[in-house]
Order: sequence, then structure tokens, then C-alpha cells
Amino acid sequence: MNSGILLSLLGFLPLVTPICPVPCKCTTNITDCSLKNLTVENLPTAFRPSAEIIHLGSNRLTSIPNGLFDNLRSLQVVYLQGNPWECTCDILYLRSWLQWQQNRSLYRDVRCSSPEHLQGRIIAYLTEDEIISTCQHWYCSLALLSQLSLFILLFLQGILVIFIIVYLQKFRRMTAEARSTTRELDQQVAPW
Repeated sequence: MNSGILLSLLGFLPLVTPICPVPCKCTTNITDCSLKNLTVENLPTAFRPSAEIIHLGSNRLTSIPNGLFDNLRSLQVVYLQGNPWECTCDILYLRSWLQWQQNRSLYRDVRCSSPEHLQGRIIAYLTEDEIISTCQHWYCSLALLSQLSLFILLFLQGILVIFIIVYLQKFRRMTAEARSTTRELDQQVAPW
């Protein structure tokens, strides 16, 4: 009997809609998070699956977390204008998502605020090379760190090889001494 009730409740599970993300206001298919002073750090991590329209305009968003819109099958439009978008490596997901949208004209106001050489450019029309060129400082730091680590590792290996060579030479001298001592003892002990 209990399993029958549980199964019938599980049948209604898809009808249950999650609560509206804080601090947004929601109706059945609209999630309004505009003018909430949202940043990437306090942006909701998920939206209702039934959301068709999401308002994220006029906040302080500089990028959108990877995958935020991927599982929203009913999503038709996201209003993103009025945010200070930083067109650096972190904007790649948003750019990619915008390029997959049917009606790109809705996103003509989604423009870069920084860096200076991309300021005012429409994010959907940026090339990947333009965005990645802003990431070079990170790659250079990583390359420098990698090269420094490699140099230290090679230095330590060199020291280890020197210790092994010195030990082997010492071992050869010790074995040569042991052989000569053994021969001398054999000659002294053996009566001819």
C-alpha cells in the first residue's frame, strides 16, 4: 500500500516547480531578476525549468557562469542589456550561447564594457581570437610558472645524477681496494 502511494506521488513530481530564485520575481514562465544589483557571485545558480523569459538586465554582471542556460529547454529569450560585460576569457560561454540563438537581433545591446579595445562591441559577434587575446597574461604567467618548475626539476635531477656518479666512483674505489686487499691476504695466507 505504501509503495503504491509513493509511486503515485512520484508520478506528480514533474508537475512540481521549483521555487523562484532569490532575489528574483517569478510568474509561470517569466523570471525577473533585473535591477537587483546582481553580480556573478550572487547570481542564481539555476532557474526554473519552465522559464521562457529571463530578465537579467541592469545589474552588475560581468559574465555568465558556464552552463547556466544549458538545461532550460523552454527558454526563448534572456534580457541581458545594461550590464558591464567584461569581454575576457570568462565571457566565452555567453558569447557561445548568444551565437546559438535564433534571433540575434534581440542581443544587439549586449556589448563589451571592457577591455578598452573591445569596448562597445557586440558580444555575439566577437571572434574567439579577440577574446582569447585578452587572456594572454594568464597564459604567460602559467607558461612562466611551468618553465620555472621544469628548470627546478631538471636542476634537482642533475644534482641526483651527480650524487649517483660520485657514489658509483666511490663504490668502484671501495671494490678495487677490497679486491687488492683480498689478493694480498690470499698471497700472505697461501703457502707456496
